[in-house]
Amino acid sequence: MSSLSSSKLTIAVYLAVIIFMAFGGTMLYLSRPEPTTITINPPVPTGTNAPTTTPGPILVYVTGAVILPESTYELPFGSRVQDAIAAAGGFADSANKTLVNLAGILRDGDQIHVPSVDEHDLGLALPTPSGGELLRINRASEQELLLLPGVGPALAGRIVAYRDEIGRIDSFAELDKISGIGEATIAKWQDLIAFD
Repeated sequence: MSSLSSSKLTIAVYLAVIIFMAFGGTMLYLSRPEPTTITINPPVPTGTNAPTTTPGPILVYVTGAVILPESTYELPFGSRVQDAIAAAGGFADSANKTLVNLAGILRDGDQIHVPSVDEHDLGLALPTPSGGELLRINRASEQELLLLPGVGPALAGRIVAYRDEIGRIDSFAELDKISGIGEATIAKWQDLIAFD
């Protein structure tokens, strides 16, 4: 009898230990802390300025009555005829300065001819450009558009974007559709623009 009761006691102890362990495991599982959720918020994007076009230098050819004629000169964008003449050493003594527009704005590839006082063929003794040739609005780059009166980088960009959108600008009426261009601006451009 005692061995039977001893066996029952041992089984009861084992069952009690198993129940205690199961209860403890359940309590441990139920009392564990909630997992922490980590949220990573990306930084707020900051505005980046659009790149600006920095016009490069231009190359002009100076001929005629200057100290160093028949030479090419590299000048900064936006230079004027007086800058080209200064680069060529200045006027020669024989220069006919009345036919030279010193304030004319130069473009890449311009030729500046300073006539001498003894040049008789006025067809050859052309004055230097006052702003250069007509600006071909359908071929002009943003840098070249900056040479038009009243045109800054933003307006030059809008002109190019509009031209790219419609394919070709054929009239001042079409230019008038671009934001920033009005009747007063078009009046200034009448003798400066070609649509070919």
